[in-house]
Amino acid sequence: MTERSGIFAGEDPFALAQDWLDRAGASEPNDPNAIQLATVDEAGMPNVRTVLLKEIEPDAFVFYTNYESRKGQEITASGKAAFVVHWKSLRRQIRVRGLVEREDGPKADEYYRSRALKSRLGAWASRQSQPLSSRAALLAEVARVTARKGVNPDRPPFWGGFRIQPLEIEFWADGEFRLHDRFRWSRTSVSEVWDIQRLNP
Repeated sequence: MTERSGIFAGEDPFALAQDWLDRAGASEPNDPNAIQLATVDEAGMPNVRTVLLKEIEPDAFVFYTNYESRKGQEITASGKAAFVVHWKSLRRQIRVRGLVEREDGPKADEYYRSRALKSRLGAWASRQSQPLSSRAALLAEVARVTARKGVNPDRPPFWGGFRIQPLEIEFWADGEFRLHDRFRWSRTSVSEVWDIQRLNP
């Protein structure tokens, strides 16, 4: 087994990722849980955008979005995604690639209810990734949704979570003279044990 110590110590990559995220929460000025999520379209053309990681589960990374958005459609079609999170304050990053399934049950309902009311209404009003004539048109739709849905809207059927179950996780820390430290955890299926390797910088 690859020898690891210090910030790379531990046998559970999800616990290690949570520890790094917790540390970033104390030093990053904004959104330490912001990840750059990558998908591909039907032609294999890549897309990347920033979303917020909402939970690290014992075996997955979870975020929420509109299923009818471009990223939602691309994830549904491929069943795969990747992301990177980079913390400048820590000089560390984590890369993840894996298989994706929906989180659209009680857990998604609970998270939706925890959001600010205007965010919940905005989820109903926005046809995410679709053309929009003006900001005024969007605000008018928010007003219509507010009148219709009230102060306790249900979660939209087109809005919920995605759970990324990794086949690969890489932990990276900046090193002097670009001699970085990199450790890759990999497996060929989510039921297998991890193979851990140190990588060249």
